[in-house]
Amino acid sequence: MKLISKILFFIATIALFNSTISAEEINDKASLNGIKEAKGVFLIDFTDVKTTAFYLKIIEGTHKGFIKQNVNPDLVLVFIGKTVKYLSTKQDEAFEMENEEHLISIQNSIQNLSKLGVRLEVCAVATKVFNIDNSTIPKEMNIVADGFISLIGWQTQGYKLVPIF
Repeated sequence: MKLISKILFFIATIALFNSTISAEEINDKASLNGIKEAKGVFLIDFTDVKTTAFYLKIIEGTHKGFIKQNVNPDLVLVFIGKTVKYLSTKQDEAFEMENEEHLISIQNSIQNLSKLGVRLEVCAVATKVFNIDNSTIPKEMNIVADGFISLIGWQTQGYKLVPIF
């Protein structure tokens, strides 16, 4: 029994040592080789508030990851579909009470991303379809006529598509 315990301890120690070394070496060096600026356009199209909040936080981290690796991020987020409902500062009272944490997170991410210089675009077709008053969209966001047109325009300008689904 003591032999098994020693073997398990030895394996755990090696695993811990390897994970510590690996954590220090994790980076995007190969893909960022020679790159000074990264131009990306994210298509944001979610059907639930929790996922929207989650991915906005992830994108904040992506921006910080570029900076940490000495690459200037030039990012654009294009919001289409039902996602535009979660951007509004005026929510149905019951929905707001039920999803307050996620809605606050989304508004915080909008503020943070804007401060980082990320362009945030909201599709006016979607706001019309989902009956969202454009005046309730945060001032840090840009209303565009059509999110698909915007997405194509950014890609034509050399921005790489980052689809999130």
